[in-house]
Amino acid sequence: MLTMSLGIDISKDKLDVALYQTGRYKTGSFSNDKDGWRRLAKWLKKQKAKGVHVCLEATGRYGEGVAMYLDKCGYAVSVVNPARIKAYGQSQLQRNKTDQQDAKVIAHFCATQNPSLWAPPSPEVQELQALSRRLETLKADRTRELNRQQSGLTSETVLTNIAAHIAFLNDQIAEIEQQMRDLIDQDPDLGQQHELLTSIPGIGDITAANFMAEVPDVTRFESAGQLAAYAGLSPRKHHSGSSIHRPGRLVKIGNRRFRAVMYMPALSAMRHNPIVQALVARLTAKGKSRMTIVGAAMRKLVHLAFGVLKHRRPFDPNYLVNLQGTT
Repeated sequence: MLTMSLGIDISKDKLDVALYQTGRYKTGSFSNDKDGWRRLAKWLKKQKAKGVHVCLEATGRYGEGVAMYLDKCGYAVSVVNPARIKAYGQSQLQRNKTDQQDAKVIAHFCATQNPSLWAPPSPEVQELQALSRRLETLKADRTRELNRQQSGLTSETVLTNIAAHIAFLNDQIAEIEQQMRDLIDQDPDLGQQHELLTSIPGIGDITAANFMAEVPDVTRFESAGQLAAYAGLSPRKHHSGSSIHRPGRLVKIGNRRFRAVMYMPALSAMRHNPIVQALVARLTAKGKSRMTIVGAAMRKLVHLAFGVLKHRRPFDPNYLVNLQGTT
């Protein structure tokens, strides 16, 4: 059913919008800051778009502010995987690629597909997200400095400076990790989710915290497969007729941070988690490549995490192996 819808194309500094109703569009452009969000809300009131359904792509922090602002203003807001919008635009034979055209495609998608509504995360989860992303940045900085340290530099002055910076980053990382633990300990719901996730062999304290930061509400997903797709961990098969049988690959269209969070835990689970170990043994016997096996282990770990969070039961290999029934 067609409804009045607003498509927002997000960039760092600008919001391009398209208001769609009964085959017609009204467009506008606003700065991506608090002043721009207020101007957008006033523009919507001027258009008498009180019951509009707002839709934007999941673009990370660039879209979070306007989504939360419009939600507080009382608008229905949907935040959609960009891959869905891209596929929809292709299905509509979209030829032009401009910000305004993209906003129109999003608005039309919203009106015709009626995507599920988005709910802003709690203040505690927003803080956990901020800490998790800061931790990611600090660890990336540390990795770069460690690489420089091992790059063959001969200047003792530079090496001393690098070592001091690494020590500083280690302290900052430890402080952020402790703040994440404290935040989880102070919130009963986060604490319960953390306890459930860490009951799974392969998922430790910080991985569980990062998981909760990227997946604030597992009930948004109807199945473990949907959650795996959100992470970009769904396999893509390429079979056509009797002659084309290319190896399966991960789609990798999804939440990059979430996918990265699951990599090291999957390696650990391949050694210590009985369900993942059984999966690895089966795939190894079939001659699958190392990266295919690691990807499958990441996907299985996501399935297990979905199971314990949805059913509010700690990890039990005998229970979950029957519950999941997937590889």
